[in-house]
Amino acid sequence: MQELVSELQAAEVGEVLLNESMAPYTTWKIGGPADVTVVPSSKEKLAETVRILNSRGVPWFLLGRGSNLLVTDKGFRGAVIRLGSAFEQVRFEGNLVYSGAAYSFIKLSVLAGKEGLTGLEFAGGIPGSVGGAVYMNAGAHGADVSRIIKQAEVLLGSGDWLTLDAAGLEYAYRHSKLHHTPGIVTEAVFELQYGDRKEIAAAMAAYKDRRLRTQPLQLPCAGSTFRNPPGHFAAKLIEEAGLKGKGIGGAEVSEQHANFIINTGHATAEDVLALIVHIQTTVKDRFGVDLVPEVMTVGER
Repeated sequence: MQELVSELQAAEVGEVLLNESMAPYTTWKIGGPADVTVVPSSKEKLAETVRILNSRGVPWFLLGRGSNLLVTDKGFRGAVIRLGSAFEQVRFEGNLVYSGAAYSFIKLSVLAGKEGLTGLEFAGGIPGSVGGAVYMNAGAHGADVSRIIKQAEVLLGSGDWLTLDAAGLEYAYRHSKLHHTPGIVTEAVFELQYGDRKEIAAAMAAYKDRRLRTQPLQLPCAGSTFRNPPGHFAAKLIEEAGLKGKGIGGAEVSEQHANFIINTGHATAEDVLALIVHIQTTVKDRFGVDLVPEVMTVGER
């Protein structure tokens, strides 16, 4: 691994860290160390990082703002790439919003509202990055990324660059082409509509109030743990199965929102994984419905 670090440093790709804990970078505040963590200083250096990792056969994944992600207790054997300030640029051109992938999706929705642009209000409670939102087709309140995205710039795992429009991203519920064609979103362009600033602010305030009343945002969590099965709401199934407040180790099903698993202060990844399996088994036995996790798990078990 030291040879890899030396090559990355010689290429001046950006910040290179050894055995960095992933816990501070996930919203669950859980996760062991990655062998190497790289924070590229530019798009060119990101491409160089991917080339070096691929040439050495080193497994890697991109870490955004750490929501919808569980890193195992043993950590990740390979390299983690984090996009830093070089990917946090935002600009407005009429009703088009150009955003770097590392920019906060929540902050982007606020900026758009101040510009009098409507269409991003739903993003006000989604704690991930713009790149993560594009990757996941993030959504809330009956809206999602697929409805507003114009195009995304993507560095494929092969090292090739692509510009994909909404059709090219092959969007479905919480899914995109990038789930089966690995790549890194570096920039996204959203096409919004002109609206009334006061109405936009009022809608966002209402969404925020609802989140505060219904979601355990004061505790470490990763948002919704499971996707909503066709014809059902995951939270309703979990609640009706009597699992609110169910805990394993330091992981617990939130009393406030049954589709949230919270870290009560000392949860391990194994606690969370065991609780996920318990929820799936209980709901399947009770209702015959399969719950599919919305969160991604990475790392060595």
